[in-house]
Amino acid sequence: MISFLIISSVRNKNAKYVLEGEYANTIFKVDEVTGDVYAFERLDREKKSEYELTALIIDKITNQRMEAPSRFIIKVHDINDNVPIFVQKVFNGSVPEMSSIGTSVTKVTAVDADDPTVTGHATVIYQVIEGENYFTVDESGVISTATANLDREAQSTYKIVVKAKDSLGNTGREASTATVFITLLDINDNFPTFKKESFHFRVPENTPIKGEVGRLEVVDIDEPQNRNTTYNLVRGYYRDTFKIITIPSTNEGIIKPQKPLNYEEIKEYKFNVEATDPTVIPRYYKPGGNKSIATITIEVLDVDEPPVFTQPLYIFKVEENNPQKNNPIGTVSARDPDAANRAIRYIPRISSPPGNYIKISDKGVVFLNQALDRETSAWYNITIRAVELVDKNILSDKESQALIHIQVTDVNDNAPELTYPEEPRVCENAEPGQVVTRISATDKDEMLPGVFFKYSLDTEDSNFTLSDNHDNTANVTVKYGQFNRELAKTHFLTVMISDNGKPALTSTNTLAISICKCNERGEVTFCEASAKMVGVSIQALVAIFVCILTIIVITLLLFLRKRHKKDLNVLRNNVAEIHEQLVTYDEEGGGEMDTTSYDVSVLNSARKNTMKPPRLTLEPALSPYAQIQKPAENGHSGTGEMEIMIEVKKDEADNDGDLLPYDTLHIYGYEGAESIAESLSSLESGSSDSDTDYDFLNDWGPRFKMLAELYGSEPTIDFVY
Repeated sequence: MISFLIISSVRNKNAKYVLEGEYANTIFKVDEVTGDVYAFERLDREKKSEYELTALIIDKITNQRMEAPSRFIIKVHDINDNVPIFVQKVFNGSVPEMSSIGTSVTKVTAVDADDPTVTGHATVIYQVIEGENYFTVDESGVISTATANLDREAQSTYKIVVKAKDSLGNTGREASTATVFITLLDINDNFPTFKKESFHFRVPENTPIKGEVGRLEVVDIDEPQNRNTTYNLVRGYYRDTFKIITIPSTNEGIIKPQKPLNYEEIKEYKFNVEATDPTVIPRYYKPGGNKSIATITIEVLDVDEPPVFTQPLYIFKVEENNPQKNNPIGTVSARDPDAANRAIRYIPRISSPPGNYIKISDKGVVFLNQALDRETSAWYNITIRAVELVDKNILSDKESQALIHIQVTDVNDNAPELTYPEEPRVCENAEPGQVVTRISATDKDEMLPGVFFKYSLDTEDSNFTLSDNHDNTANVTVKYGQFNRELAKTHFLTVMISDNGKPALTSTNTLAISICKCNERGEVTFCEASAKMVGVSIQALVAIFVCILTIIVITLLLFLRKRHKKDLNVLRNNVAEIHEQLVTYDEEGGGEMDTTSYDVSVLNSARKNTMKPPRLTLEPALSPYAQIQKPAENGHSGTGEMEIMIEVKKDEADNDGDLLPYDTLHIYGYEGAESIAESLSSLESGSSDSDTDYDFLNDWGPRFKMLAELYGSEPTIDFVY
């Protein structure tokens, strides 16, 4: 119990002391008579260091104040009753391995709740009680390294315990502890070492350049970011043959060939390789050395290889327009690199421009199949194949390719050609010496610096002349002047252009110059446009002529074919129409019982008889219709009832004014081939195919002409419908 006294000047037996304020009559109470104040609970300064109260004196009877209130503060004095407490139970820190002594790692903090103004109550002292051989802590809580040999590869993490206490430490529970985990950060302080002392690889000889032969593995105990292994061939052996590339992600070394491997030349490679790390800090070099060495053995395996050309590109020169079929233009060569040393065959594969330009002998001699034109192409590029011959005529699938470039040298085989100026014209009143136009020429041949053209006119009586400008051009000038447009509105100049080649070539060109009307200032006021005289090559003329001739021949063939069809089908195109032109008579047919007026057996017997009947003697008569005479039954002509009937019908027709003219064809109803009644004409078979020969009807005279034609004889004239 803690007490203190309230002093007052009031001296009255009825006076009473009273406390008011926070914690009054709870923690603090006052004696009503004496005024002593008592604390009835333990006071903790760390919870509340001050209390503010009010003291009153009142009359017990009247309960009135006998004196003014008095305010006072109760302060709690500190005692060293608290130990320092760490702000967290676990701390973490890191430091690079192999750091020097005193390198800061991390900081720990502990707090003492006692009054810091009281000496020794709140002053914290730190101490490493576990791991003190490796780390220390100062008075401010900073943890530092205590040794310089902290190796991450030996131990990567450390656990230490730090104690905190105040400076007096006399309460018996004056300390607290915290755990600190320290991680060592890796540095590049270790060199790589091969996993084994020797490596053996087997690879085929056709392994491509920069392909993978094998992989070398090393061990580097540093962390991946500090692994920077490089591989080198010791003493330069086969450095031009192999190269080792490092893979950063795995730290492996890949052996890659830098040139082709050849089993026939070297069957095995053996050399040493060293592995090192150039980024290791020199002060960490170890007594064992900073390199690791391993022996590499590479065994080359034999494979069937394609032929090998002696060179990848061949360049030949030939003169244009020279076939050289019997003279070689060059030689290509390839060999079988294998021990079998098979024969080689050469085959052209692709040509640019496309074409079959060369052939190659079995020995690689190149010949031309045709003459080459430099104006078509100055270079001919041909890809050739070299293929091994397995048997006499069997080629293997192993092949290689090479290029042939044929340069075509120029010969003077093209004459220069006139480059036509645009609409050359001259005034009809032009003065002599006036320049009309400048002409130039082009040559399809190679235009070397020494090539020049010579211009001339084929006649000297022209009103124009040419003057050489000595730069492969010439000026056309007026010679006499004063042109007459009434005589000629256009003058055609024949210009001869020659080159200085060997042999020199000359071309003939026509230049059209228009004669124009001009005013006094020489300005053209009226002029007809002249047609340019453009030359056409012989090849173009031949092509045009062949096209025209082909069109004419096709037209004639179509015309003759139509005419032939017309002649053959005059009677066949419309059988019904022909049948309908037969003249009917009022005679009963041969099938009737009454056959005395007409004996059809005579005609039937004539058809079956191989001998032609004698020619009938008929009286000439002018009639548009055929006159039919019935032959006698004995086979001789006679004047029977048929003749009388025909004459009667003829007279009736001649005297009937209502009939059509004699030359009108008679059209009769025809049932058609599809009618069940069939044709009413007994002569329908005349236009049908039959094996019977009706040529004997032609011998019966003109009266039977129509009948003979209906039964298949060739008509002498066309029917007109």
